[in-house]
Amino acid sequence: MKFAFSTLGCPDWLWEEIITVAADMGFDGIELRGIGSEIYLPHVKNFAPENIPALRKKLTRLNLEIPCLTTGAFLFDETKIEEAKKEVSDYITLAKALGTPYVRVLGDRNPEPGPVNESLVEENLHELLPQAAKNNVTLLLETNGVYAESSKLARLLEKINHPHLACLWDVHHPYRYFEEPVQETYSTLKPWIKHIHIKDSLVKDGKICYRMFGHGDIPLADVIKILSENDYQGYVVLEWVKRWCMDLEEPGIVFTHYLNAVKNMLP
Repeated sequence: MKFAFSTLGCPDWLWEEIITVAADMGFDGIELRGIGSEIYLPHVKNFAPENIPALRKKLTRLNLEIPCLTTGAFLFDETKIEEAKKEVSDYITLAKALGTPYVRVLGDRNPEPGPVNESLVEENLHELLPQAAKNNVTLLLETNGVYAESSKLARLLEKINHPHLACLWDVHHPYRYFEEPVQETYSTLKPWIKHIHIKDSLVKDGKICYRMFGHGDIPLADVIKILSENDYQGYVVLEWVKRWCMDLEEPGIVFTHYLNAVKNMLP
């Protein structure tokens, strides 16, 4: 099991600060969801083609990986589908250049379930998967929105049945929005789980309130126990959503706390 944080949690940090802090704290990797004020990674100067060789050498020297690039592309909206497909295509190209194995895509827009054209999601995945395969990149469909219902996501993944399509298990969403026990979600999606997002929260007055790792009521220790017992070798990534909720605690505090707390849960 490896540990990383998403850059969603440090929206005010620039690239050099991100990699320096990650290395100093002892993380294994960094998941990319925007850098500084730029959310669209292919537009970030650090990831321009001419800068990537030096960037990759520095990451190797710091013993860091970039396991996943996280798009904001959702694949169900007919009015924005060309934009979404271009984003996924751009991220696949960047992932190949960086040596990153996974690119996250969404079937639904928001964490809470909404109306989704499921046949369009399937159609667009079929269209994007040949490029992913050609570039040796795997698309990860997240347990998000309607696809946080693990049985629904499993049916889609089984139906498409492509070696370059797998699952990103966001632990929070199936538990919070569908009241699925974490063991049920894991057992249903186990054949496809390649990457994991983890975060904690409480519900107060009907509203989800994010909390530092271990300070909410998501059964995080059970998740780590399940993963340990099943010899999970991938990443468990703290997705601290500070980019969207700027009043959350600062990343320097939250990232250190996460790494210490999650390692204390290991057997």
